[in-house]
Amino acid sequence: MVKTGHPGSAVDAMTDHTPPAVIPPVIPTRRTEAPSWNQRGALAARPPLPLLKLSTKRIGTAVYGLCTLDAGGRIADKAILTALGWEPQQRLEIRVSRGLVGIYADSRGIFTVKSNRLLYLPLAARRWCELGAGSRVLLAAYPEGGLLLVHPPTVLDEVVAQVFDSVWGAEG
Repeated sequence: MVKTGHPGSAVDAMTDHTPPAVIPPVIPTRRTEAPSWNQRGALAARPPLPLLKLSTKRIGTAVYGLCTLDAGGRIADKAILTALGWEPQQRLEIRVSRGLVGIYADSRGIFTVKSNRLLYLPLAARRWCELGAGSRVLLAAYPEGGLLLVHPPTVLDEVVAQVFDSVWGAEG
């Protein structure tokens, strides 16, 4: 270091800070095999995800629809009636079993398709199934049998719970 006699001089500053000659290299250690995704930390404790069974090809000919009942119990789904081939004045039988409403063509039936191509669920059937104004129902028409099933929310809850249990079981 060159001394000029003046502390903090430019020559002092330049000569005081010399970098080291060589910086040692950082060499990563080699692994012969990368850890698999399932062997790391918290993921190792998790079981693999279950594989879902693919649904089978649809074999039925059912036609589905959703509708909201009004205060008079009107079913307003003309696509369903068209699929069933029901015209105005078609005589129908309506039965309720286990909360499900079944409607089918019957020449001796006391109910009919109205002239505006609408169906009306009788008050007794709506009460048995706890259906009121604004209730949403699933309609399932089976044209080959001339049958319309009206699925109230309580029935749908049971069906969905059974499907959920059969698909997901105790995992859900």
